[in-house]
Amino acid sequence: MAEDAGFPRLEPSELARAVEEATGFLVDLIKIPTVNPPGGETAAARYVEKVMAEARIPTRFFEPAPGRGSVVARLKGDGTKGALLLLSHLDVVPVDEKRWTVPPFAGLVKDGQIWGRGAVDCKNVVAVWMALLLAFKRHGGLKRDLILAATADEEAGGLMGAGWLAEHELETIQADACLNEGGGPAITAGPATYFLYNNAEKAPVWVKLVAEGRAGHASMPHSDNAVLKLTQALAKLAPSRLPVHIIPTVRDFVAGLAAGQSFPKSLAVRQMANPALAERVLATAFPDEEQAAGFRAMIRNTAAPTMLSAGLKVNVIPSEASADVDCRILPGQTADDLIRLRAVIGEGIRIDVGRRSAGSESPFPGPLGEAIRGTLAETAPGARLVPFLVPGATDARFLRPRGIPSYGFFPTLPKDGLQTAHGHDERLSLESLAFAVRTLAGVIGRYAG
Repeated sequence: MAEDAGFPRLEPSELARAVEEATGFLVDLIKIPTVNPPGGETAAARYVEKVMAEARIPTRFFEPAPGRGSVVARLKGDGTKGALLLLSHLDVVPVDEKRWTVPPFAGLVKDGQIWGRGAVDCKNVVAVWMALLLAFKRHGGLKRDLILAATADEEAGGLMGAGWLAEHELETIQADACLNEGGGPAITAGPATYFLYNNAEKAPVWVKLVAEGRAGHASMPHSDNAVLKLTQALAKLAPSRLPVHIIPTVRDFVAGLAAGQSFPKSLAVRQMANPALAERVLATAFPDEEQAAGFRAMIRNTAAPTMLSAGLKVNVIPSEASADVDCRILPGQTADDLIRLRAVIGEGIRIDVGRRSAGSESPFPGPLGEAIRGTLAETAPGARLVPFLVPGATDARFLRPRGIPSYGFFPTLPKDGLQTAHGHDERLSLESLAFAVRTLAGVIGRYAG
């Protein structure tokens, strides 16, 4: 057993074996379709359970509804410290097979990539957690327990998976900290490379905008048309942006981003934390529109119309038209803050708030963050670790309110990122998978050893 600087460190041969095992686990998991809905995660959970059982790592299987299985495995440490929860989900989003160039559930390995739904979101994370539990089982030396939770239903809200565990089996997954999906991809900006460390995330709030008007024959148009009222309101919403709110994570993110830039860009980037100048900075300092859109979503609540409904027949002017709007609110904000939509869309439109939830934020960097920073100094010299607000939501939202600080970190190389997640031809390079194994092995050794 190798020890370095007071923590267990896997030998090169052990890391190579872990990379090989993670690759095999990922291929096998992709081959088990777990599209949600309906989910059917039980088969994948049983696969994880079987691998852990063969390694004599105790597991517990949970199935709150038929086919919606999750599994929790625990590798015991020496009992002198608490536990580290390694969380990920087994379900994946649907595919449009006609638009894929490879079978989405074949788990193909070609051109240096692993192809298939779940390769990036996020059976890759499950596979690496599995491989590292086996590696540290063989290596030994941990003080903390490692808890692997491979759960159902994240892609449809998590209530059958991590949410159910948090409500009914919290003691089973109780830990001093949690490592999850939602962070880790490397980005480049100017001369610097940054690894994103998700310690905060927005929350979804679903809103329905409803316009009412006078029904009539379409051959005699009039101005009291519900469809026209709704589309006029949506046209106002699309280009408008809600007020800027800078939360602590975003302030630290901006400071970390600026620290990697040379003057005068470093000064300009710092102004992203200035509500009066943030939009101008994004428009000028970040020519990559996708990157700018991601940063933009970190500084304000957002509202995106996604579904429209109106009318029963083409020649009848309907009396009602509605639009479903996916809103994402920042930590510290509430659904009631979305009343600000009224100032954008104007009067005459009813705003019905449906699903409500709250954003969450964990301290940065903390002991786990320091373990990541120390490991990146070896696996990615010169790169910077910065906190990050996820514009979407992960299963961490069930854990933070229950006192488990939760962080998203699955490191990938800049060439990979998350571009193919939820898209056609989803894939992850073997190089990034190996990098993730090496880096996360170091993080676990430092934090749990």
